[in-house]
Amino acid sequence: MNCRRDAPMSKPTAPRSSDPPATRPVIRSMPSPRVLRRMMNVYPPFLGSGIHVTHVAQDWTRVEVTHRIRPWNRNPNQAAYGGTLYAMTDPFFGMMAGGQLGAGYRIWTSGASIEFVAPGRESVTATMSLSPEEAAAIRAATDHGNKSITSHSTEIISSANVLVARVTQQLFVRRAA
Repeated sequence: MNCRRDAPMSKPTAPRSSDPPATRPVIRSMPSPRVLRRMMNVYPPFLGSGIHVTHVAQDWTRVEVTHRIRPWNRNPNQAAYGGTLYAMTDPFFGMMAGGQLGAGYRIWTSGASIEFVAPGRESVTATMSLSPEEAAAIRAATDHGNKSITSHSTEIISSANVLVARVTQQLFVRRAA
């Protein structure tokens, strides 16, 4: 590497007109639910931690995710890591909203909380739902350029049918300008 002071500097490249501005994450289009499920199952953070997306409804109303606890992905107390339990739910309410609303929306999680109820020492499952009525309410709230902040919750249940955690997320949605 040439670190001399008089070395010529490379010219910065101008952003391509097709690149969205960094401050405006806009959903352009979503892959099909089947493709999304396959993509998420090979996503390195999910793959490495044992998170597996088992179902994405064709109408984007339901996602089911499991986490199989193994010796290499459990904490010193022989239970699932709390961050892994939250990661099971993190992107999916936004993805369901994006799938139902279609292109032209900025969607992200603006807040979240997780309440740990019991240690997850067995396989755990989270089932997230976003009804068409909820999506229609978000669409109506954002019709005139307003933002929508909605709250969505799910429970993480063990294979022994024990409540492990409750997760609540706030979803921020606004139409792209």
